[in-house]
Amino acid sequence: MFEAFDHTADVGLRVRAASFEKTIAESCRGLFSLLVANLESVRVEHTEVVEVAGDEPPLLMFDCLNELLYLFATRGLLFRDFRVERTATGLRVTACGEKMDAVRHRMEHEVKAITYHGLRCEPSDDGWLAEVILDI
Repeated sequence: MFEAFDHTADVGLRVRAASFEKTIAESCRGLFSLLVANLESVRVEHTEVVEVAGDEPPLLMFDCLNELLYLFATRGLLFRDFRVERTATGLRVTACGEKMDAVRHRMEHEVKAITYHGLRCEPSDDGWLAEVILDI
């Protein structure tokens, strides 16, 4: 489960999930739900695999979101479904979606960057909790 929260001139994303992998997947969905208002309209027609190296959960989340935002900014790719796997060197995220279609997709926020401010991704009493601030 993810939710957005206001943060000065930015927007925050808070995610709660049962496992680290599900937390990353929900963070990715949360990012794209902020980019496109009608995320359910994104078709699953294209797959991209993003691999990030490291072992610190917050930095893995940051790098993953940053890579996906880069794919949106440079290639206009919107993603809706995510499969996350831990690897020996970090994370492998399979993102499924399509190229942005101005007719079908209602764009919401212009996310300029993922920030380190307030970044957290850690175990909690009921699974995992993550927070990230997005520069809009």
